[in-house]
Amino acid sequence: MTPKSEAPADMTVEEFEQIARTAPETVRLEYLNGRIEGKPVPDGNHDEIIAWLMRMCIQHRPDLWLYPERGLKVEKYRKGRARPDGVLAPVQHFEGMGEWSEPEGVLMVAEVTSHDWDTHQRDRVEKGRGYAAAGIPVYLLIDRQAGSFIVYTEPEDSGYRSATVRTFGTPIELPEPVRCTIDSAELKRLAG
Repeated sequence: MTPKSEAPADMTVEEFEQIARTAPETVRLEYLNGRIEGKPVPDGNHDEIIAWLMRMCIQHRPDLWLYPERGLKVEKYRKGRARPDGVLAPVQHFEGMGEWSEPEGVLMVAEVTSHDWDTHQRDRVEKGRGYAAAGIPVYLLIDRQAGSFIVYTEPEDSGYRSATVRTFGTPIELPEPVRCTIDSAELKRLAG
């Protein structure tokens, strides 16, 4: 399978979901901007960053949970389907839902860049637009290549109006509705 391919013009979201259900475990598929994209299986440091973020969220907001790889419908952005590295929502928020959930009630999505050829377009451009158009209040992008994180806020249909960039080691201030500040010193070690 090629990492990215154009979906047939007449492919429905239901057809994409069927393909995604039958994909092997080594491939994670998303449907963004009219394309089926293969998301690489994360490396160990990627997983450790998500585990670290889970611990930080639990410490500061025990009423919330960071759900890894939760399928979200980003309908406003060309009927997309995305699997953020982390989806922050109230505990039990997704109970009884299927593989692809509506974004209502999601407080934040988090992405950690990968060391692959398409991370720029996917994580820094397309997903941010999709999450903003879906009305997700906060998008946290942990950019391992740049050694920094970006907190995107104020979503609108074309993207987030506000972006705060800080280097690893600087506190991550997550605004409403998340309301917490976490230490990012651990990211310096895990970024590799």
